[in-house]
Amino acid sequence: MEHAIRFYEAGTPDVLRYEKVEVGAPGPGQVRLRHQAVGLNFADTYFRNGTYPIPLPNGIGVEAAGIVEDVGPDVTNVAVGDRVTYTGFINTLGAYSTARLAPAAPLIKLPAAIASETAAAMTMRGLTAAYLLRRIHPFHAGDTLLLHAAAGGVGLIVSQWAKLLGLRVIGTVSTEEKAAVARAHGCDEVINYSHEDVAKRARELTDGKGVSVVFDSVGKNTFMGSLDSLRRRGLMVCVGTASGTIPPFDPQLLAMKGSLYLTRPALADYIADPAEKAELARELFDQVASGRIKIEINQRYALEDAVQAHRDLESRKTTGSSIFVI
Repeated sequence: MEHAIRFYEAGTPDVLRYEKVEVGAPGPGQVRLRHQAVGLNFADTYFRNGTYPIPLPNGIGVEAAGIVEDVGPDVTNVAVGDRVTYTGFINTLGAYSTARLAPAAPLIKLPAAIASETAAAMTMRGLTAAYLLRRIHPFHAGDTLLLHAAAGGVGLIVSQWAKLLGLRVIGTVSTEEKAAVARAHGCDEVINYSHEDVAKRARELTDGKGVSVVFDSVGKNTFMGSLDSLRRRGLMVCVGTASGTIPPFDPQLLAMKGSLYLTRPALADYIADPAEKAELARELFDQVASGRIKIEINQRYALEDAVQAHRDLESRKTTGSSIFVI
């Protein structure tokens, strides 16, 4: 009998239930997938708490890696025995499971050099880092990037990749322990926002000019400080809302603060085109396989411990990537 995490109402981590499930034969466009590792992402908490409304009851989780056990009609991109990884949104919901029926289209074949645990820890985070650094802005060596949550899973990949591109990275963290992690993974300077003013310190570090780009995954609590950290005509990239959604504001604010640019991208729109997704995945896999980017799996959980995993994630106890080991 297989197992999965399901929930019947939106709420705190306690709504998550570890249940026995039946997994049948794949239908058209589907595969039966045996998971080896499952990714734990902050976005999962948005589905669980209702920020991202979905029909209930439902499964949870959008990222995992494993082996194809069976394929349904019309599946041509993968075959039985292939090692694959995937990430997505509604279309891949249900990853917190030992095995499942999954749509074949989002699956990405894994090269031999990438272990399943590594893949589950980096597919969403790595592809996010890839589009942020390779698609969002024409970065040039010497540009300065302000990176919030620099010790998190996305942050550690972004900081390493940014250094490969010759960028100067200023990271923000909440503790001195996380500051040490961020520095070890490429941050040139680190701001501890628990006792430092981020905007003031960012301007001090840039001779009063401000940074070129901000990657802000925190949202409500950091939004204004991020805008105040930018140089004239700088770019604010809102990539998450860990502290809550950003309140409505008058766009005139962007003009008042230096003719700033603002974007709120979503990974789904950067991997919707199969060719673009394949190119981003290739770049990511090459960087990781070569050792130029290291994926830090700092928390491992059993699937039945999903409640504790979500508690740890929301209390900011985690660094790097977290996975469920199946």
